[in-house]
Amino acid sequence: MLLVRAPMRISFGGGGTDLEAYYGRFGGVVISTAINKYFYTIIEAAATDELQIISADYRSLFRHAPFDALSWDGDLALPKAVCHHFGIRGGLNLFLAGEVPPGTGLGSSSSAAVALVRAFSTLLELPMSKQQVAELASSIEIEKMGMPIGKQDQYASAFGGLNKISFTADGVTVTPLQIARETYWTLERRLLLFFTGRSRLSTSILKQQRTSTEQNDVMVLQALHHIKEGALQMQECLESGDLERFARLLHYAWQEKRCLAPGLSSSFIDECYELALQRGALGGKITGAGGGGFLLLYCPEEAQEAVTLALEQQGLQRMNFRFDRQGAAVILNVSSGYDHLRVQPYEHE
Repeated sequence: MLLVRAPMRISFGGGGTDLEAYYGRFGGVVISTAINKYFYTIIEAAATDELQIISADYRSLFRHAPFDALSWDGDLALPKAVCHHFGIRGGLNLFLAGEVPPGTGLGSSSSAAVALVRAFSTLLELPMSKQQVAELASSIEIEKMGMPIGKQDQYASAFGGLNKISFTADGVTVTPLQIARETYWTLERRLLLFFTGRSRLSTSILKQQRTSTEQNDVMVLQALHHIKEGALQMQECLESGDLERFARLLHYAWQEKRCLAPGLSSSFIDECYELALQRGALGGKITGAGGGGFLLLYCPEEAQEAVTLALEQQGLQRMNFRFDRQGAAVILNVSSGYDHLRVQPYEHE
């Protein structure tokens, strides 16, 4: 048995500048942290030469004969695409599960891609650095599958930690923030996540943003420039320990992000956010591309009880979490019993 987990993430600022349509011309910057909510990949040796994939999140099952063509579609498109890349044909049971529902803005899809890449590279004894894992996961999602997404989630998940992630046409650089220990723990204590009860398909929002960027939409480009500058200011605040200004920048970044595409917020989300501010939160945003998912708030300790009570009365659910420093990791590896494992490159399909 092989067990791998990869963390999900919270993006504080810079989201949208990690799309190639933007960073290819202007360079992008994201400030984010991995959190201790994980996507798990479990590989077991099978008693037959078939490949079987089971997803707990999508309640889906897929069986594949070793010499059949393998296309990536449906709810299990991602694991199929990763299996295709590594030439996995059969002899395995692959089980997938995330601690957080998909489509909730914490980067679960890319965490799955990272976990799968780390799992198969380990199984096949193909050593890969964190950088290589993140880049391959990005390539599979963006190039192989044609997803209109950026690269921040894959790097946040592969590396773990609280980082500045820089994007250029020449590559991606991950730089851990230099934060005092007390600032780090205070930030962790004062960040709250509330599930809105609404998931969303981020691809439609990101497609619109990518198109607007490619077409040089002045309002969208101006918003992205401001979002990038805000991310750089967030780095300064965190490294200097100015957390109240960091909270105000969260609020500012959320207002700018709403200019990127329609559907980023809703009247319900706006009402909940305003209610949180009235009860003592200093700033916040919707995680991920927007439209649903989790509401992130920066809230001093003395106001957390009032904010939590007010939002839970609106139907939101608070989820406890901590920061993750490890990134994608192999938790268990008992490398025996793979007598039926079949690995052979697929023909181009």
